[in-house]
Amino acid sequence: MAKNAIQKIAMNAAENIPYDKLMLSQKNVRRIKDGVSIEQLAEDIGRRKLIQSLNVRPVLDAEGEETGTFEVPAGGRRYLALGILIKQKRLAKNEPIPCIVNRGQETSAEEDSLAENLRRADLHPLDQFRAFKSLSDQGLDPEEIGVRFFVSPSTVKQRLRLASVSPKLLDLYEKDEIRLEQIMAFSISDDHARQEQVWERICSSHMQEPYYIRRLLTETTVRTDDRRAVYVGAEAYEAAGGVILRDLFEQDSGGWFQDAALLEQLVFDRLKVDAEAIRAEGWKWVEAAISFPYGHTSGMRRIYAEAQELSAEEIERYDALKAEYDKLDADYARAEDADEAIEAKLDQLGAELDAIDDRPQSYDPAQKAIAGVFVTLAANGKLQVDAGFVRSEDEPRTETGDVDEGEERGANGGIRSNGDDDGDGVVVNGKPVNDASGDDGEDDGIKPLPDRLVFDLTAQRTLALRNALAGDVDIAIVAALHAFVLQVFYRFAPDTCLEISLKSGSFSQVDGLAETSWAKEIAERHEAWDRELPDEAEGLWDFLLGLDEASRKALFAHCVSLTLNAVVEPWNRRAKALEHADVLGRSLQFDMVDAGWTPTVEFLGRLTKARILQAVREARGADSAQLIDHMKKDIMAREAARLLEGSNWLPEPLRLEVDEVATDAGNAIAGDMSDEAALDGAAAELPAFLADDADSSSDESVTIDGDEADHLQAAE
Repeated sequence: MAKNAIQKIAMNAAENIPYDKLMLSQKNVRRIKDGVSIEQLAEDIGRRKLIQSLNVRPVLDAEGEETGTFEVPAGGRRYLALGILIKQKRLAKNEPIPCIVNRGQETSAEEDSLAENLRRADLHPLDQFRAFKSLSDQGLDPEEIGVRFFVSPSTVKQRLRLASVSPKLLDLYEKDEIRLEQIMAFSISDDHARQEQVWERICSSHMQEPYYIRRLLTETTVRTDDRRAVYVGAEAYEAAGGVILRDLFEQDSGGWFQDAALLEQLVFDRLKVDAEAIRAEGWKWVEAAISFPYGHTSGMRRIYAEAQELSAEEIERYDALKAEYDKLDADYARAEDADEAIEAKLDQLGAELDAIDDRPQSYDPAQKAIAGVFVTLAANGKLQVDAGFVRSEDEPRTETGDVDEGEERGANGGIRSNGDDDGDGVVVNGKPVNDASGDDGEDDGIKPLPDRLVFDLTAQRTLALRNALAGDVDIAIVAALHAFVLQVFYRFAPDTCLEISLKSGSFSQVDGLAETSWAKEIAERHEAWDRELPDEAEGLWDFLLGLDEASRKALFAHCVSLTLNAVVEPWNRRAKALEHADVLGRSLQFDMVDAGWTPTVEFLGRLTKARILQAVREARGADSAQLIDHMKKDIMAREAARLLEGSNWLPEPLRLEVDEVATDAGNAIAGDMSDEAALDGAAAELPAFLADDADSSSDESVTIDGDEADHLQAAE
């Protein structure tokens, strides 16, 4: 038996229909503007003509006969774009338009319109990249490509940048084994081998986020906002052959310097030139480095520049300017109306006075000859010059303190020269005396007292002085302050009679400590006192006696503060000392939150995930911790920092010890918080993508009997 013949499909015929015989169908399903505008589409048709026909149907009369006009249910945007070209006189009204005519009407007009819009598929980004790449190879620049396809030049550059990704990774992307966001992250590097190495490292890991890919690709690079990069400059770095990685898909603040070794060499080369220029000014030494550890100037004396003395003519001119300024200012203050001319004159006089006040400062050449300069890079990449430091070995020595060969020191502290015929070699208390050598008789001279007798006598004097000092509190404070200042600000100074030892740890092994606000305040306070103190230690006692009580106390507190050490060291068990640090902190009503400490992303990144979650749980409650417990560690640290902001949370080493009752009460109150209140409190701090999980917001602070809790100090 013969098989039934398969009925063949017959396509709708294509016809060229004059535009003025066409009309827009009201059955077109597209009602909302989306994508490329009609005006842009008109420009595109004007450039390349129609590349897709219109789908039309004949309009029938009451008897079912064609009227000669056609409605357009599919292709309405192209129809309107052609109308714009006609209005612009760029297209004739009766221009034949390629159309597909549907006379069979086996489907409705609405269905055809819907099918045309739903069945179309956007280009795969990789196909778009390859197409843009072909146009670029044909000689079109990104700007021209952008104009032709109504996209920004940056979008074109982003697609073209995908050419820097390894073909192996692009093949995986084509197979949907790598996401577009990951390919975009890989594009910051041109090193295909490195890209493939990173993919091999993460392909079997759960850490495949774009930010992590960028981190791995740039872990050996230096950001352009790093102090080293700013100091050298992108132009000098690229001139030396360096390459800057840029991320066209993300805000990268200028990119990354790829060759860190080259950058370091350029930094040192320029530092060497700058240091030599500074040393040529007369300094004994210059030490340059990218950065110095905290406390690197410990043990050095500081000298300061002095302003140049005003000449008699300059003093006379200053007085005249000041008198003129004061008179003009007083007269203008009584005037009722503003006068720009007088204001300009006041500004001019003020600038001239400031120029005299801010006259150049200079160092004594003799002091520069024994002092040096530290040259480093500030956080903003500018050259930072700290001048005027005298090392202990460069301090001037008194001649009476050295014993030359052929000399021996006498019991009384003088120096006797052997074989000195004139007998003038004996020095007692720094003064030469005649030496009665060869005669031990009592009549010809008085011998020094025996050492034992001197010891006994001075022991009696010491006890008497101790007793007297104990009865005068003010002088006792001055004496202790004198001992402290000698050790803090002076080197090789005369010793104090008080056996008080002052030690100050530098903690130079802690990175970034010198950049903290506390270190800067201490340094500024120290420098201010250093400028006020006398240059020579001999004048220190009188200086301290002349201080007012408030200044004396401030200096005393500064010196004492430098001895405080509350550092926990695993090899150094100082339990009692650390307990005393807590006692001292409570007496000062000290709190690290008030001091300005906050849990940063860098700090949280050094903790385990469990520790991060514990911190959020303590500060914001269990519900807030659950919002981030599924995140990767890097993202968790970032979101935890946002959650902890303003919570007053502190890690255990920064908390003051509290009594168990207070701790238990705080834990009980935290436990009684409802889940809804905890979630509401967290939502106020959450970023947008997390805050959606919260229904409402409420006060973040815990209230105890109507009062806000000061700081959360829950024990672990």
